[in-house]
Amino acid sequence: MKKLLVLSLLLPMLIACGTKVERMDTNTTKDLSGKWNDVDSRTTAETMIQDCLNANWYNKALKAKGGNEPVVIVGTIKNNTMEHINTSTFVEEMQRALINSGKVEFVASSEERGEVREERLEQQEYSSEETRKEFGREVGADYMLSGVLDSIVDQEGRKSVIYYQVNLKLINIQTNQIVWNGQQKLKKYVAKNSLKF
Repeated sequence: MKKLLVLSLLLPMLIACGTKVERMDTNTTKDLSGKWNDVDSRTTAETMIQDCLNANWYNKALKAKGGNEPVVIVGTIKNNTMEHINTSTFVEEMQRALINSGKVEFVASSEERGEVREERLEQQEYSSEETRKEFGREVGADYMLSGVLDSIVDQEGRKSVIYYQVNLKLINIQTNQIVWNGQQKLKKYVAKNSLKF
């Protein structure tokens, strides 16, 4: 009888230990830990880029360039949170939002430019004269977008509030003037269950 009782108590725990995988739509919001996630990255990038492109600097830049779109590059986004956040996904989200807006021209990052320059150098030796690309024809950026991701965690026992603040600045590369300063805030309440198997 005791063996049956022990088995009936252990069986739910053994079943709970199994791995279950469920495919999800990538636009689904499912926040498990309360930490910065893919939805936070995407929605913050889209909101901030929309705000940036609707700000006063944009019309001034169009006028200064005779109606041509300003050229933008995304610089460094620092992670000052206590979490490990892959900021490259956030950068990619911002690049996508900028490019897809159709309002700006966009140039490759310094890493991407290095790879392209290496390819161009190899073309000088290995490609036909008709197809090789010339040096000194790159488009220079007019503005650089950079920023920082900060967080504050307030925790008591198994409950915590995580506050995120993203600050982005758009800087005129010629003059070092900050032409736009955007901020996005996000707050999450996290309550962890006390019962774990």
